[in-house]
Amino acid sequence: MIRFDTDYTQGAHPRILQRLAETNLEQTIGYGEDEYCRQAADRIREACKAPGAAVHFLVGGTQTNTTVIASALRPYQGVLSADSGHINIHETGAVEATGHKVLALPVQEGKLTAAQIAEYVDWQALNDSAEHMVQPGMVYLSNPTEVGTIYSKEELTAISTVCKSRGIYLFLDGARLGYGLMCPENDLTLEDLAKLCDVFYIGGTKVGALFGEAVVIVNDRLKRDFRYNIKQHGGMLAKGRLLGIQFLTLFEDNLYFEISAHAIELARKLKRGLSELGIPFYMESPTNQQFVILPDTVCQELSKSFAYEYQERMDESHSAIRFCTCWATSEEQVQALLAELKRLKEGAA
Repeated sequence: MIRFDTDYTQGAHPRILQRLAETNLEQTIGYGEDEYCRQAADRIREACKAPGAAVHFLVGGTQTNTTVIASALRPYQGVLSADSGHINIHETGAVEATGHKVLALPVQEGKLTAAQIAEYVDWQALNDSAEHMVQPGMVYLSNPTEVGTIYSKEELTAISTVCKSRGIYLFLDGARLGYGLMCPENDLTLEDLAKLCDVFYIGGTKVGALFGEAVVIVNDRLKRDFRYNIKQHGGMLAKGRLLGIQFLTLFEDNLYFEISAHAIELARKLKRGLSELGIPFYMESPTNQQFVILPDTVCQELSKSFAYEYQERMDESHSAIRFCTCWATSEEQVQALLAELKRLKEGAA
């Protein structure tokens, strides 16, 4: 079975495993206060050109989202999200379990717009029953989004301006951030994110690490006591150096960006091959997630040898599915998938 269903099916980049093995018997202080975490945080601040940013390491995306959101919001506040946002549809109500409502807005191509955010925030604030309603206190974005699209610098700047003018936080989920930053269509940098967002995170779990996400807090109001929130939400890893070592390795010699670029290169080869086969796309995505529409009969046969992610039913005989490349995907795997799709397509014809 060759897996294209998601981008965290492999373990970790060999350089990370080597570093973990080399440091295995070292004794360090716990809970992320070790030298490796300090060095990794310094590397990330340098990459973001944000010397004043606070950097914290957590284990996974859901844990990171709930910790950041719960620490930022007042008890009566909620977080604005695309209706397709990860916190809304794929985290088992984790944010709402902390007492904060997810205020989901309908979107096209997975992206919120500045106008949409302004309209909702202004509507709530001017409503005669405003204090009887959940107040939006934060905007949550995924970049890349859950359907593989990305925000442009112009779009993110407009959203940031709206958030600042309305006094609400902007939080960007970067679980797949490396894949967004390295696609040719992207015009955002880590420096841009540090200037435009109050808080964001750099995903490691899906981009070469065994596990781990690096939270970058730029807004001073969110920095204070954040470690208390990490601890309360079960995110303070006793052997915190395991996170620091991984991110230190990822941010040495541009490894994070090189392996992200590899995934994008193979995604583009896959996309070209799918186009040449005449397979229709469900969504135009420049990143490592590619969505196509196939007959159900083809999907059933394909699943015998290849894993993919089901997206949605299109009609009585067709479904949309997702293929993901990642830092470890090989060209041979991409060619094998395309060859099988060609065979099944020809057989169906």
